[in-house]
Amino acid sequence: DLCLSVSPGDTSVLAGLYGPAEAKISKELPDRAALEVLLRPKVGLPGVLERSREQLLRQTCEAVILGVLHPRTAISLVLQVLSDTGSLLSCCLNAACMALLDAGLPLAALFCGVTCALQPDGTILLDPTARQEQEARAILTFAIASSERKVLMATTKGSCSVEEMQQCLAVAQRAATTIFQFYRDSVRRRYSKS
Repeated sequence: DLCLSVSPGDTSVLAGLYGPAEAKISKELPDRAALEVLLRPKVGLPGVLERSREQLLRQTCEAVILGVLHPRTAISLVLQVLSDTGSLLSCCLNAACMALLDAGLPLAALFCGVTCALQPDGTILLDPTARQEQEARAILTFAIASSERKVLMATTKGSCSVEEMQQCLAVAQRAATTIFQFYRDSVRRRYSKS
């Protein structure tokens, strides 16, 4: 069991990972681990938005977890939003990856989340604040794998052209390099202390 907090800017998410543990028979998968992702809002009960984000997070995690090494088990990832000042989904993705990494689960690759806001004048902002998201013409969040900077998940809110989406993706892939370096530095610091 593990808990850690990830905060880009002032958005902050606490991640807890439980398992691999024995799965309930109803949720057991014979060939791999069953992954459950729960996203808890800062206040109140999870709603439609949290459910939709849980699905995106689960699909991203399932794309990299080598679940075949833990058949018939259950893994639960619980993400608690501590503060949301923008770019929440990418913060959740980064917290999820750090939790998987820290728990020592076997992964095919690391991944990170990057959010871009496409401004009305066409400029691209990375890690937008909530206010910048409101003013944006489109908000795009990508989950990018460490291997070949492959896109594992993309979600868009608002409208943009294919060309603008490709420009945002290129910016996100460049930003991913910095995030993966942050992961490496964090892991190095954590294990050099012990």
